[in-house]
Amino acid sequence: MRIVLHDFSGHPFQAELSRKLADRGHTVDHVFSEQYVSGKGHLERQADDPDGLTFSGITIPTPFKKYAALGRLRFERAYAKHWIKQLEEQQPDRVVACNIPLFALARFARYARRRKLPWVFWHQDIYSFALGDELGRRLPRPIAAVGAGVLVGMERRCATRADHVVAIGPAFMDVYDDWGIPATRASVIPNWAPLEDVYPADRDNRRSTDLFDPDATLRLLYAGTLGRKHNPLLLVDLLRTIRARGIDAALTVVSEGEPADELAEIARREPGLSMRVLPFQPAADLPEVLGSADVLVALLEPDATKFSIPSKVLSYMAAGRPILGLMPADNPAATDIRASGGFVTEPGANAAELSADWLAELVKDAEGMAEIGQRTRLVAEQKFEAGSITDRFEAVLQAATVKG
Repeated sequence: MRIVLHDFSGHPFQAELSRKLADRGHTVDHVFSEQYVSGKGHLERQADDPDGLTFSGITIPTPFKKYAALGRLRFERAYAKHWIKQLEEQQPDRVVACNIPLFALARFARYARRRKLPWVFWHQDIYSFALGDELGRRLPRPIAAVGAGVLVGMERRCATRADHVVAIGPAFMDVYDDWGIPATRASVIPNWAPLEDVYPADRDNRRSTDLFDPDATLRLLYAGTLGRKHNPLLLVDLLRTIRARGIDAALTVVSEGEPADELAEIARREPGLSMRVLPFQPAADLPEVLGSADVLVALLEPDATKFSIPSKVLSYMAAGRPILGLMPADNPAATDIRASGGFVTEPGANAAELSADWLAELVKDAEGMAEIGQRTRLVAEQKFEAGSITDRFEAVLQAATVKG
């Protein structure tokens, strides 16, 4: 089978799925955006990759403006046009569309319908819900409500036009029922982290001094995108609060973009804060980067929906470190964090104090900290079995046929 798996973001576990499918004899082109800034997976051929695997990074002349509405719309249209031209040349048997921005996805869905091209919508979030919330913050309520309705209708049409929809959690299924998608055309396959690429590493390793002062008693690390679903100043509050308890804590943030720049400016103004801000690191260094920390921190704002499951938590779990989640308690990622012995608190006014209470106790118990890390990795190993996940995706792809 000739498969195009297009993950706009270029995240690690999607790349692993392409590799696993190619291992089974399929010809797979893994497509991603070069212009989207995020933590990336291994997006170029490795020495042991199968012959049938290729990687195609897309770069177009139109700039990607994440938070400028008109600029982003122009980018998405141009991006979709470029990708569709590429598909015309490839003539794949199946397409998997993942993390593709909504307007670009809608244009692709129309193209696939005309060409009778079977495709699978790998649904990572209900994008129109988040975009509708953003409209509500920017526009008068009546206008925002109309715009939100248009966006939801667009995403519903994409989902109903797909030959199969793969959701990352069961909460999606109620939405699909409302959208009129039969249960036979939808599956739930939770996200995972590639255990061969992300694994526990020594606290002091070849990257540790790049990230932390070696004398820091407690090393905290946030690694991942900082966007509308996050409040980066919570990280500063957390660090100040735990240091006020007399604990020599240090925080490293691995991210890029405006929120990361804001944190970097705070770090420059307050050198005694023990905070570093670094750009996204090479995928090959991820085990050492995560392993340098004692505790890994995840952020989600209170209005982040139950459909948004931060993939950084999955990588944290694979790294085998205790996790501190500043996130809604009903988010699926919160369940995994608590199951492994980590700590979750709502990202409200008292989040820093509650988190500092937990960290202050944790830092006193080195054996307990190590035990939580081991339990975290064990949970990941139990949940992230790549063979069975590939089996399920392969079955979905083989069954996907163009609807009449």
